[in-house]
Amino acid sequence: MLAGYLRILSPYIVGQYTNRIINVHPSLLPAFRGRKSQAKAVEYGVKISGCTVHFVDYGIDTGPIIAQKAVPVMENDTERSLAMRIRKEECMLLINAVKLYCEDRLTVIGRHVRIKRGGIIGRKN
Repeated sequence: MLAGYLRILSPYIVGQYTNRIINVHPSLLPAFRGRKSQAKAVEYGVKISGCTVHFVDYGIDTGPIIAQKAVPVMENDTERSLAMRIRKEECMLLINAVKLYCEDRLTVIGRHVRIKRGGIIGRKN
């Protein structure tokens, strides 16, 4: 898991652990990849941002998406205020995604991640 790691893994490491490294990102990917996602969302004027949990691939924030959670962007939001609201959702989303992974309930088919029966993310199972 790479939550807050802020480093790019080598292709060797990514290749050794295909679909086994999970990252959380503070935007609704594919929007606002890389750093400063919340600032980019506020500057761009989007009405909805959020967070994404995804598997790591060879790109930057481009891996198959496990789950996403939308967070509204308020008119008076700053990078910090938006980041704080997104962070709360990131924690729950990441916990649920890791739980599904540990229970072997995630299957990657191309770019799509399928959740095996009973795995509605965000809902307590």
